[in-house]
Amino acid sequence: MRVLLVEDSDDDILLTTEALESGKLQVDLHVVKTGTDAMAYLRCEGRYADALRPELILLDLNLPGIDGREVLRRVKDDPHLHTIPVVVMTTSRAEEDVEMAYGLHANCYVTKPVGLDAFIEIVHSIEDFWLTVVRLPNGERP
Repeated sequence: MRVLLVEDSDDDILLTTEALESGKLQVDLHVVKTGTDAMAYLRCEGRYADALRPELILLDLNLPGIDGREVLRRVKDDPHLHTIPVVVMTTSRAEEDVEMAYGLHANCYVTKPVGLDAFIEIVHSIEDFWLTVVRLPNGERP
């Protein structure tokens, strides 16, 4: 299972990586730290020319440059990318962010918990649901 993590926090990258490594499935995790890199990765541009299409995107909203909101909009507006499920994982509890994310067709919205154990539990829950329970489309590279 290929997962693209779009996250600029080194701590959250480490926690997510460790949680996925301790999970039930083998996950091929790729990490980018900016919205610009996320779009280049998804479109197989530049240094990401050989990137494989992820089967799931874990997306932080608060990114430098092109933020997660704009990445979400671009992914869901792109006919080659729009079927990739996007899980928004953010610290924001703001109702306007939740409404915006679902308005842009996020597949789910998860608020990152503060504690280590709770964070790992959330990532395991996402893994259990998105990587074992649901059936995802077989996407083709653009």
